Amino acid sequence: MPRPRLALLAAAVALLLTVLGCGPRGIVYPKAAVKPVTEVLHGVEITDNYRWLEDVDSPETRRWIAAENELTLSLIRRFPERQQMLDRLRELYDKRSLVHPSPYGDRYFYWQRQPGWNHRALYMTKGSWDAEPRVMLDPNTWSEDGSISCDYTHISRDGTRIAYGKVSCGNEMATLYVLDTDTGEHLPDVIPFARGSSVAWLPDDSGFYYTRFPDPADVAPGDEHYYKWMYFHTLGTDWHDDPLIWGSDQPKEYLCWMVIADDERHAFVYGTIDWIKTDVHVLDLEDPAREIKPLAVGYDGNFYFRVVDGMLYFDTTWQAPHRVIYKCPADDPRQENWQVVIPEPEGVLRDWAIINRQLVVHVMENVYSRLLIYTLDGELVREIELPTLGSAGGFRGKWDGTEMFFSFSSFAYPPTVFRCDMVAGTLEPIDRLDVDIDVDEYETKQVWYTSKDGTRVPMFIINRKGLVLNGDNPVKLGGYGGFNISIRPGFGLSRLLWFDAGGVLALPCLRGGGEFGREWHEAGRRENKQNVFDDFYAAAEYLIAEGYTNPDRLAIAGGSNGGLLVAAALTQRPELFRAVSCGAPLTDMLRYHKLTIGKVWAGEYGDADDPEQFEYLRAYSPYHNVRPGTRYPAVLITTGDSDTRVAPGHALKMAALLQAATASDPNERPILLHVEQKTGHGGGRPLDMSLELMADDNTWLMWQLGMIEPPKD
Repeated sequence: MPRPRLALLAAAVALLLTVLGCGPRGIVYPKAAVKPVTEVLHGVEITDNYRWLEDVDSPETRRWIAAENELTLSLIRRFPERQQMLDRLRELYDKRSLVHPSPYGDRYFYWQRQPGWNHRALYMTKGSWDAEPRVMLDPNTWSEDGSISCDYTHISRDGTRIAYGKVSCGNEMATLYVLDTDTGEHLPDVIPFARGSSVAWLPDDSGFYYTRFPDPADVAPGDEHYYKWMYFHTLGTDWHDDPLIWGSDQPKEYLCWMVIADDERHAFVYGTIDWIKTDVHVLDLEDPAREIKPLAVGYDGNFYFRVVDGMLYFDTTWQAPHRVIYKCPADDPRQENWQVVIPEPEGVLRDWAIINRQLVVHVMENVYSRLLIYTLDGELVREIELPTLGSAGGFRGKWDGTEMFFSFSSFAYPPTVFRCDMVAGTLEPIDRLDVDIDVDEYETKQVWYTSKDGTRVPMFIINRKGLVLNGDNPVKLGGYGGFNISIRPGFGLSRLLWFDAGGVLALPCLRGGGEFGREWHEAGRRENKQNVFDDFYAAAEYLIAEGYTNPDRLAIAGGSNGGLLVAAALTQRPELFRAVSCGAPLTDMLRYHKLTIGKVWAGEYGDADDPEQFEYLRAYSPYHNVRPGTRYPAVLITTGDSDTRVAPGHALKMAALLQAATASDPNERPILLHVEQKTGHGGGRPLDMSLELMADDNTWLMWQLGMIEPPKD
């Protein structure tokens, strides 16, 4: 046969293999049927070829998921290094977790996991935090495979009752139970549909205010994820008879919760739709009518209240994007009576507490923690000296108690729990994570780079000491950029595998987070979401320009809202990255509000039912910006089949579309999907499963960045 005809035949075979989704060495993507669904939205025709994959439980979807999982795991778990990493992770994590006490009455409670356990157990001591503990709740005994877990606990003020939520397979659809801590027996009270329930116990423990969702049988399909209203439950009664207290006159996306003040008289009802503004009402528990009255309603900002000695203390972002603390008489809370106690700081007032009748104020400056103690009149008493630049949190203590507990960590400072004597001013570590590493072998830098519009953005870069800036280091670039959530210094055991293999971790503080207050958050939400992506690309470009890496050695990783971030990045700038780890992502931004609880995020993202918001959502929606014939990076998309927060359909549809569209050789830059069984968005996941997933993810990224070589057949 003449050579031109051979060349033509070879080209035809290569084209056929590309169409079929397989390469010269035989990686074949499972076939996902194309079933077009076409809609006209605001005059624009939108076609969705894979909407059928939103039905995760259909037999056809299940077969396709099984085939995808088989392909993905056969590729990732063939590496001998994967088992070595899993063994190392088990070694790192098979330790007792920290004791971080919370005082209630004369009792202390803390969660702790013992070696070999999948879940932490809840312990209680009496008299002092270090007295002999008793196990109150042990999720390790609830199921053989660890699939049943504790979602939340709400402990009564004197510590004699615990309301807690139990969930299966991480689906967050909790059922509420009540435990008597003196007897260790459960009360007969069991309340279903109590997903993420807010519980506020009455001072006498006779009942509680709580939130729950409706019975799915009573609402239209899909609405079981909304109408989370407040009820009151008297112990010993049937939950069906619980009176509705609050929320029925609000939109279905409205979220509310209650907090009973330390004076055991005032109860505050908080409500929001967009998380940018909260309306606060108050009720007097000593009022027989318990009328709920407005306290801070209609203000453009968030509020949080406490009460001590007849005075209201509260923080707000109203006219203070970095937050300010006011006080006013509890019996006359009119705005003209508000007095500034702690003015708006240069940094961000992250959180605060009243302990020992003093204000404990946590300020975040350039993403590092400062901890300051003030009198209730705002006079600085002292600053608590922290071990290094890092992150403090979990401030626990009683308003009239003399001790405070909090945690602290940094990238190279293992998590440590401290006890502060508020009278003597002394600070002592009471527990520290046991790690068999020399933290001095690692280094952290905080750098600043310039984003597309000129905004200066900070980024943490962590690696083993001695890194040579040769432009060829494997770098993992992570990010989140949303919901006012800050990227802060913190220790991560699983990261040690990456550092010890020569990898660099870069974590930029993207707009949309809370690192610099409300304005920073606003600059990355709704119509400003593209700023988040631009900040991310500028971080990648900085790492390349400064000699850390190059596009063939640069991977990106993110989960949930961070999964949306990296999904958008791989569609907008595919040439900039070699590999993508995309966990539990939102990808279809024109339908996210129609899936599971997505509608409650409209304040963050916008709503495609609105013509104006539809335009900017469509402009970046990853699923709608996949372009056939594009050479996409290698992508691993992961999700859980029981995820009721971010619907798994986002991940499934994106994987199917990318597999059909990419022009990359699947043997070099495969598009893979892993749907983990019997797990949800991540909460309550058994440790064994988490370690397997960590080993998979590290193997995937190291394979794609050339840090490990595939075994020879």
